[in-house]
Amino acid sequence: MASSVDPRFGAALREFRQRRGLSLRLLGQLAHRSKSHLHELEAGLKAPTADTARHLDRVLEAGGVLARLADAPVDHAAEAGELRARVAASDVSGDMLDRIEQGVDDLASSYPTMAPADLLPLVRRHLAYVGRLLDGRVTLGQQRRLLVAGGWLAVLRATVHIDLRQRTAAVAHLRAAHDLAEHAEHGEIQAWCLETRAWDVLTQGDYRAALDLSRQAQRVAPKGSSARIQATAQEARAWARIGDIGATRQALDRVERLTANLPVPERAEHHYRYDPAKAAAYTATTLAWAGDPGAEQVARAVLTELDPYGDGGARPRRSASARLDLGLALVAAGQPDEAVAVGAQAVTSGRVVPSNWWRAAELLAKVEQSGAPEAATLRDACMEYAPGR
Repeated sequence: MASSVDPRFGAALREFRQRRGLSLRLLGQLAHRSKSHLHELEAGLKAPTADTARHLDRVLEAGGVLARLADAPVDHAAEAGELRARVAASDVSGDMLDRIEQGVDDLASSYPTMAPADLLPLVRRHLAYVGRLLDGRVTLGQQRRLLVAGGWLAVLRATVHIDLRQRTAAVAHLRAAHDLAEHAEHGEIQAWCLETRAWDVLTQGDYRAALDLSRQAQRVAPKGSSARIQATAQEARAWARIGDIGATRQALDRVERLTANLPVPERAEHHYRYDPAKAAAYTATTLAWAGDPGAEQVARAVLTELDPYGDGGARPRRSASARLDLGLALVAAGQPDEAVAVGAQAVTSGRVVPSNWWRAAELLAKVEQSGAPEAATLRDACMEYAPGR
């Protein structure tokens, strides 16, 4: 099945617009399109119609590039299938393994700060390069390094697709990542595939499936690995959504033991390297979901650490999530006015990715249930910034 949204279209639209020195507002005036619609096209949240693509092509003098991209959607399942098919008979060539592995780490470290629609084309290019090298010749040791690099890239690509709510593509690349990891006998990537699936089904409301997948991930993950810690934290969040406070606390206690002597990794922003700050952020989320009275204090401490100056900090996506956690805790504590303020900050930051939007919607629902008159402010912000509006 072909995906209806090709991330290359958004990237190309942004490039041609910037070449002309146009803001989204000015392009909207020239093209007679709304600023929000153009933003959704650039962010990969909405697919262009053929007429819109041809019209923007003329306005931006793009030489037919936009029209061709609109007519050539990416078949994510076919791309992932092709990569998986190569695994069984890989004669790899190339002397760029160190640079490839560095690129994997760079992309995984960009995940917390880069918009998903901007990160996706970069991951696709690196993954395609690894796929081409899988057709060459190299030693068995070098082949395994390529398979591992491809596995990390595939699971990262699946994660970005989940962020963009492109689940068909995400499923295809999680399968590809699992096959690559299995061929390379890499338990941690296999565990991350399970943990990523757990997060995806949790956001869709299937908490029992999330619990089962997070436990599977813990069994597969190597002892002491970041994947095992993350999967344990994911179990705690599943218990919180189920409403079992005792099991939630027990899982959080296990996370605390696993991270007690955990050093800060060399690249703490790396998505697949667990750092102590992430443990605190996950605890805040879990306690807020569980309705635990201690959630407010933990959430405030996390937000102060992430965003001491109120400008988003070094990890703006995590800061936005921390504000949603604090807002939920504040509603439970009978402070809906402040909950609205921090919730609106999170929403208007533009850093709440589509897959996390349900958390903003949940906060809005809780504020409205409280009867607070300030709820209208948060509703207006949600209406303006909602993905795919």
